[in-house]
Amino acid sequence: MSGKRTNVNNAWQHAKKQAGKSNKSGLGTSIKIGKYNRLNVQTRSDFGVYLNSGEDRVLLPNKYVPGGLSIGDRLDVFVYTDSEDRLVATTLKPAGVAGDFVFLIAKDIAPFGTFMDWGLEKDLLVPKNEQQDRMMPGKKYLVKICRDDSTQRVYGTTKISANCDKETRHLKAGQQVDLIVHTITTIGITAVVDNRYYGMMYLNETYQKLFIGDTCKGYIMRIREDGKIDLSMKKPGYSSVPKSAEVILYRLNKAGGFIPCHDKSPPETIRKRFSMSKKEFKRAVGNLYKKRLIELKGNGIGLLK
Repeated sequence: MSGKRTNVNNAWQHAKKQAGKSNKSGLGTSIKIGKYNRLNVQTRSDFGVYLNSGEDRVLLPNKYVPGGLSIGDRLDVFVYTDSEDRLVATTLKPAGVAGDFVFLIAKDIAPFGTFMDWGLEKDLLVPKNEQQDRMMPGKKYLVKICRDDSTQRVYGTTKISANCDKETRHLKAGQQVDLIVHTITTIGITAVVDNRYYGMMYLNETYQKLFIGDTCKGYIMRIREDGKIDLSMKKPGYSSVPKSAEVILYRLNKAGGFIPCHDKSPPETIRKRFSMSKKEFKRAVGNLYKKRLIELKGNGIGLLK
């Protein structure tokens, strides 16, 4: 076993020497650590192939070298640092790259942090001071993948809201966004917005059952003066009415042509039946009534035959 470790260490020392750089990571700035890089195949060695971008280069170990690879070929690889801060390139695909928010399973707990499975041989460390709450092995957590610019180490953090962009002035009400559900409380749902920002969707703006880790489309309701984002599942204004009207027609057909819901029904009853707010329901019903597709009855709404 010790001989194997010596050979591996010799390989890395050789790679470091060949790179010819003084900094600990062994390269300048043209190779992006914690990201995918398209690099040129420069030379071969007993330990793998050297990939380069300009003057910077990194070793791709033999176990990751695809068959038929030739000098001069270009290859997409993920570059990060090993446990001794030495650069490594791999053709394995991690769950995300630096800057991404991803749900990962906690594998092992150590006094200094938690190791997360992100699809590479070296687990992603969430240092103890980067943990929002105590972490447990086997449980899934939303993690932002980060890179320390001073050490070039890639690490994770579960302090999600603190690591989201606070500059939201250029966002607009009504804008469609991608959401990752972070937490669910009695008030509403917090979510990462467009893999960059943090927002809140109150329960009265949530029209479908969502769980932690779900991804979905949403809309920006408003940007507050303090920069915080209010979210909704429906596009603000009347633009969502035609789609909501289609939902009502579909539910009416499924129910045999009549549903005991009307403008005096409790909001929660309407939400359960149609996955929309009472305000949206009244707008859509008015739209269908004007088109003479439904009739309004004392105890509900029905399809016109």
